[in-house]
Amino acid sequence: MADATTLPVLLRQLRLPTMAACYEEISTRAEAKGWCVGETLATLCEYELAERSRRRLQRHLTEARLPAGKTLERFEFDAIAGADRLQLSRLAGQADWVESAHNLLLFGPSGVGKSHLAAAIGHALIELGLRVRFYAASALVQELQSAKQALRLADALTKLDKYRLLIIDDIGYVKRTEAETSVLFELIAHRYEAGSLMITANQPFSAWDSIFPDDMMAVAAIDRLVHHAHVVELNGESYRKRAHARRRKEGTTNR
Repeated sequence: MADATTLPVLLRQLRLPTMAACYEEISTRAEAKGWCVGETLATLCEYELAERSRRRLQRHLTEARLPAGKTLERFEFDAIAGADRLQLSRLAGQADWVESAHNLLLFGPSGVGKSHLAAAIGHALIELGLRVRFYAASALVQELQSAKQALRLADALTKLDKYRLLIIDDIGYVKRTEAETSVLFELIAHRYEAGSLMITANQPFSAWDSIFPDDMMAVAAIDRLVHHAHVVELNGESYRKRAHARRRKEGTTNR
């Protein structure tokens, strides 16, 4: 019969470090409360699973590279027309649209909080267990273009498949060159009905000829994006202007 004192060592060998670390504490509690073996083992398993979940969540948050501090609670819904709190909260709180490979498109002028909403929704979906990756559009396009030049574009696109949601921020800042927009189109085509995209853009679709120099490519990209998509159009004063106005008001009041 195995010696009970070797149990922590055995647990570590079985790659159950949390159970090993809290074994003595749980054993003492179990003895004091008169738990049976099954109750003690179940409690140890709950600790192990909770710690694994915590570490997995932290890994996913780190790899997502979301802008820090962006939550729906901190978004100024009252200041932005088109920002439906219930709709956006549902998109953040339910993963069904991502599981179905639908898209979310956020349009609006600079400063109305498109990136804030994208990051906040991304963060909430990670907490639901999804893997998410946030990219500035220009950085993503450069990465894909480098992969294409190295004849590794297919591999790069496949590597992105591990993220159920890919957030592409400020797509309007992509340079209007055939080399860059072609890899962007290939990404959109690759993820069509296979993986979700969340895209923020300053320009409406009618102005996307500034992104895609080829009209047919622009039409094809838009067609794939909107086929299964939630479209949110935001309008309002830039949060930077609002913040500046508040600072001026506070400065005047404090004089």
